[in-house]
Amino acid sequence: MTSSSDPENTPDDSISVHSSIPGVPAFTVQSYQTKQSKYCILIPIINEGERIHHELERATNAKIPSFGDIIICDGGSTDGSTEEHLLRQYGVNTLLVKTGPGKQGAQLRMGLWWTLQRGYDGFITIDGNDKDSIEDVPKFISKLQEGFDFIQGSRFRRGGKAINTPFIRHVALKFMHAPLISLSAGQWFTDTTNAYRAYSRHYLEHPEVQPFRDIFQTYELLAYLSVRASQLGLKACEIPVTRAYPPKGKVPTKISFFKGNFNLFATLVKNLFRKYHP
Repeated sequence: MTSSSDPENTPDDSISVHSSIPGVPAFTVQSYQTKQSKYCILIPIINEGERIHHELERATNAKIPSFGDIIICDGGSTDGSTEEHLLRQYGVNTLLVKTGPGKQGAQLRMGLWWTLQRGYDGFITIDGNDKDSIEDVPKFISKLQEGFDFIQGSRFRRGGKAINTPFIRHVALKFMHAPLISLSAGQWFTDTTNAYRAYSRHYLEHPEVQPFRDIFQTYELLAYLSVRASQLGLKACEIPVTRAYPPKGKVPTKISFFKGNFNLFATLVKNLFRKYHP
């Protein structure tokens, strides 16, 4: 293994190790290509199996790698879904693997820190469970180019599609999550649980944002970044996207019904009372 401080010029087939970075979990990097674009697509995953492969296949068919570099932010998958030959086949630019503590929030901190160091101007995040319309990445890039700092994907905006959304999730989103996030932000958002969104470099580097803090371990960072742009008077909007759940079988999610949803509600309340402000 090698240790590298230059994210852009890590040689192919080498693995660099990053640790002891304040507010960022330890992680490894394997780059299959150098930086190709001003924009990147960050996909946090853990053991997504065929779902991530199908999502990446859709991205390849839609020529998404020509719009932005695809960066996989792996939480430590053990199912073989991140084998190098598969990721190369689907046009993935880089694989980041978290080796330090934390869950989704830590994966995002890892990905955002590394891509900021690499010099990207815009950052699109999307789940790796094949529920979201990755084909819509160019819409986010267009909004970034218009000067927006936070762009939330919404299945409920005109032109969006909500397919097979579980009833209990729809109710919780409409009557709890969206109102609390919107109240916190001071701006109305309709699809606040959706991790399909984009951030500008200006937003992430704003001195009153500071996303690289260990307080963001699970879903706190998503909630915080959903509201902080509007609170600071930065430009924020929603755009229509598609979010499709499978018609039958287990719902792809990492949130447990009781503990996960209780912790999510607690996060929303803390966010409302600005407990995550630097």
